[in-house]
Amino acid sequence: MIRTWLGHGASGDAASMSPWVDGLAALGFEAHPLQLPRRRAEEAVAALEAQVPDEPGIVIGGHSFGGRVASLAVAGIRSAGAEPRRHPYAGLVCLSYPLHRPGAPETASARIAHWPAISVPALLVSGASDPFARIDILETSMPLLANATLVTYPRLGHGLRPVLDDALARIAAFLRTIDGA
Repeated sequence: MIRTWLGHGASGDAASMSPWVDGLAALGFEAHPLQLPRRRAEEAVAALEAQVPDEPGIVIGGHSFGGRVASLAVAGIRSAGAEPRRHPYAGLVCLSYPLHRPGAPETASARIAHWPAISVPALLVSGASDPFARIDILETSMPLLANATLVTYPRLGHGLRPVLDDALARIAAFLRTIDGA
């Protein structure tokens, strides 16, 4: 059975992921929020991994910062001396991936340099008007991920709450494909 852990954005906390966690639970999926420290994404990977069991069938992800931290973990980015996972992650869900700082699309390459190391199925859900992810750059970067799907919502920015139900349905469908694999 697939189990999912989702991290919050940089200005959020574990409680801010309740609509996502509760929504997935209502659709029949075990889901848990993650509490991440406020620091560089690379430095938060250890906190994520301390909360997620090293077992088969684990999907991780999150909103913005939480999704970026999860992507680093899936790519195998670890703190010096950290043990590698015995069981690789089963999938990755990124909600409003922070491809670059607003107004600084030139920083995108640094935030996706690890994507080629991600081999598990990945689902990215983004607003087409997200100031943290210029859609043309996001679309042209998708081939860096070996097995990824991008879902975009026109005229939507960084917050996905207006499309929560549809996004949850798409995440549930994605999780079913992993569970059936």
